[in-house]
Amino acid sequence: MNENNIILEIKNLNTRFDTPDGEVSAASEINFSLKKGESLGVVGESGSGKTQIFMALMGLLAKNGKTTGKAIFKGQNILGLPVAELNKVRGVSLSMIFQDPMTSLNPYLKVSRQMTEVLIEHQGMNKKAALEKSIDMLELVGIPEARKRVHMYPHEFSGGMRQRVMIAIALLCEPDLLIADEPTTALDVTIQAQILDLLQDLKEKLGMSIVMITHDLGVIANMCDHVMVMYGGRVIETGSVSSLFTDARHPYTQGLLKSMPRIDGNHNEDLYAIPGQPPNLQALPKGCAFQPRCQYATERCHQEQPTTTYIDENRTASCHQLNAVTACHPMNVVEGAL
Repeated sequence: MNENNIILEIKNLNTRFDTPDGEVSAASEINFSLKKGESLGVVGESGSGKTQIFMALMGLLAKNGKTTGKAIFKGQNILGLPVAELNKVRGVSLSMIFQDPMTSLNPYLKVSRQMTEVLIEHQGMNKKAALEKSIDMLELVGIPEARKRVHMYPHEFSGGMRQRVMIAIALLCEPDLLIADEPTTALDVTIQAQILDLLQDLKEKLGMSIVMITHDLGVIANMCDHVMVMYGGRVIETGSVSSLFTDARHPYTQGLLKSMPRIDGNHNEDLYAIPGQPPNLQALPKGCAFQPRCQYATERCHQEQPTTTYIDENRTASCHQLNAVTACHPMNVVEGAL
């Protein structure tokens, strides 16, 4: 891999939270890299730890959280940077879109104020120039009558339009890396498709890298170059979208793929669901975290945490039973949903 082309490299990242019931491990031994212009999908059920990795990266962990390891962004380790130094990076060359725009946008300030402040603070623009660029960005993300709407409050926008405003704010300084945390969760299907098309279009226009955090493998299939599957705070499988969707190796990944609804399937069949429930990060089972739900689990799985196995240069999986797991070609299962 050409190191000069890598925009983000995470090395042995661990995120912990101190709670009244003891220390909780939200993300353990996370390692991955992302090249310029590429997109990475981070997928897993709620509580898998996928969001906490990037909250740590942005310096936005709760006060009881702490992180070790390295997050090298454009050649600089940004983990643990003083706030003044981190503010030169986040919102400028590194931006994040959060799940709920109503909790991310200030309800008491007009959109114009929230956008122009970013440009005045980070790019030294005067108010007039900042307003014009804000209007241009709102137009770019598809806000109609942007010159009028820029002076409205967040509650005066629909859910889809608020999400577009959030994207516009995240893109104001034309970041090199955009982290999108479940950006379409609260939106109806039509608006979801519009937002995803918009992100893909902006990625190509601006040449930026994207991390897409989601539980929806259909989004990953349409948006991303690579996939990182998480379970119980750990990475359990990685690979290109094409290789993972056509030849998933980890039983959990296979279960996620089989759980996707098909638009051309037998409507009399029940939708597949992975048995059991995701683990409680405060009380992870011994050995492999997935073993209570896995049909292939053996005594070794109950006792030992699996290590990462390289299937090939660009593919990894963490499973004791890789040779025993039935080969799965789930593209046939999900092709109707893509």
